[in-house]
Amino acid sequence: MSGNHRFSQLAETLIGSEIVKLGGLIKEKIKAGEKIYNYTIGDFDSSQFPIPVELKNDIIAAYNEGYTTYPSAEGELELRNAIAAFIEKNEGLKYSPAEILVSNGGRPIIYAIFRSIVDKGDKVIYPVPSWNNNHYTHFNEAVHIQVEASREKNFMPTADQIRPHVKGATLLALCSPLNPTGTVFAKEELEAICDLVIAENESRPVGAKKLFVMYDQIYWTLTFGDTVHYNPVSLRPKMKDYTVFVDGISKAFAATGVRVGWSMGPESLIAKMKAINSHVGSWAPMAEQKAVARFLVNESAVQQYFNHFKNEVHFRLIHLYNGFIKLRAEGFLVDAIAPQAAIYLTVQLNLVGKKTADGNSISKQEEVTDYILNKAKLALVPFSFFGADKENSWYRISVGCCKKEEIEDVINSLRMALQALN
Repeated sequence: MSGNHRFSQLAETLIGSEIVKLGGLIKEKIKAGEKIYNYTIGDFDSSQFPIPVELKNDIIAAYNEGYTTYPSAEGELELRNAIAAFIEKNEGLKYSPAEILVSNGGRPIIYAIFRSIVDKGDKVIYPVPSWNNNHYTHFNEAVHIQVEASREKNFMPTADQIRPHVKGATLLALCSPLNPTGTVFAKEELEAICDLVIAENESRPVGAKKLFVMYDQIYWTLTFGDTVHYNPVSLRPKMKDYTVFVDGISKAFAATGVRVGWSMGPESLIAKMKAINSHVGSWAPMAEQKAVARFLVNESAVQQYFNHFKNEVHFRLIHLYNGFIKLRAEGFLVDAIAPQAAIYLTVQLNLVGKKTADGNSISKQEEVTDYILNKAKLALVPFSFFGADKENSWYRISVGCCKKEEIEDVINSLRMALQALN
């Protein structure tokens, strides 16, 4: 009888997380005794990537000191001052505490940005593949303007792709380093996008809604080799009026469960976001705020952690990348993009049309995903889960739960699965 109940239009139409659904299937396989290399979730195995010991000790100390009450709705001033100092030292960005909002991770920040800017029927521009922009746009009953990024541009959107859609749009959702690809904006391309946004906003009449850029840079500390992270405000100071950042400790310090995120943006917008988040109750716990405030200004501990953490992440990314490139050289229909940043590797499995050992033809990309999971025991996330076409042959590998000693076994297992196709 309960199945006959009707709920809100949002509840009836919202699609649950595809990655969470896949994760449930993988857990069932593991529970049944299967060995699965689970590279799907954008999280960390804390045995491989523990949070900084100084941060852990600061959290414990904060609880022992009795910091267990409600924090300020906008975030504790001590933490917002520490964030301002951290961002200025490492990115050269100057934001006052009034221009910073703290929340329990990045998701409530994104929710507040959408709710503060986007009305029903407004145009939201976002690239595919990208993480969850399709769902947040749906939350607001906004118009989806999807820009399909290409392999040739490392799956980053271009100004030329965005330009036809800016008239009347209220939000441009960008992410760099990008989830799911681990690639970043080139300086010239991001400058061109900024110039486009500035020109559009300056052309709008006084009192009209502006086109804001949500710039998700939650992975900005994790760049490798010669890769440089760029942001709109540093490149074009005028963009400070139109840019709202998504940031936090979740990925920078492998602290996804500690739940401390923040946003920087125009004070008037931050105030609206604070009001929304105060009703939702999405503030970070008091003790964690006190601890993060202490840790961020501990420059030697931060730098020491980054040095080790980034080396560990990059080792996994580059060895998996080299494994895919070797398979490609052996004639298999796979590919990969050299890792630039974040904890992700972009790989291709172009296997539609191949036949399995029992003579069954692989006719669609979903069957490729299932075959690799069942035969190679390798769990990957298809780009279709990030808004791309269902027949897109590219995938995200996340190395947060990857053990270094298993990488060779993963590549060999994949090789055997590929060899079984004809």
